[in-house]
Amino acid sequence: MAAVLNSVRAFFTPQTFHIDAENPGDIVARESLLDTAMGAGRRRKSSEKLRAGRVPAEGLALVARDEDGHVIGTVRLWNVQAGVTREGQPVAALLLGPLAVDAAHEGKGIGSALMRAAITEASKRDHGAILLVGDAAYYERFGFFTAQTQHLVMPGPFERSRFLALELKDGWLNGAAGMLVANGRRFSV
Repeated sequence: MAAVLNSVRAFFTPQTFHIDAENPGDIVARESLLDTAMGAGRRRKSSEKLRAGRVPAEGLALVARDEDGHVIGTVRLWNVQAGVTREGQPVAALLLGPLAVDAAHEGKGIGSALMRAAITEASKRDHGAILLVGDAAYYERFGFFTAQTQHLVMPGPFERSRFLALELKDGWLNGAAGMLVANGRRFSV
């Protein structure tokens, strides 16, 4: 019911934000937003193990900005290997997360806009699939389901019912099995 109310509210709320590429000046605001939205345990999640020491996939770090240019939402996608095929070939994919919106701006469609922009940009960049760990009731509206993750595992504890995938190319994850492994560019100092 809350999702329906938020959708109705977003429909009638004038759009006072825009989606933009993240830039180096957004780091402090993004990290503060994530600390507030995700809590102190955010760095202990299995997904974080795949992001540690890596940079987001090229062109797939997005922010939502208010009319004054302040960061009020964030989403990033990361290069991973989603197991291997039956023939032993690695399966390239993206791991989405975290997605967060400033609590003062919830219900305005910002999270949905960030998701749509991330999916669109990943598709334009010719990626085959996006995986995430999150609330199925929220992410199903974007096409994420558990069916394609049944033979994949995260590096550490995770809830199977929250491990979701969206194929950007039909059949991309067919036969994929094994552990998700980070394979994106490393962060350099």
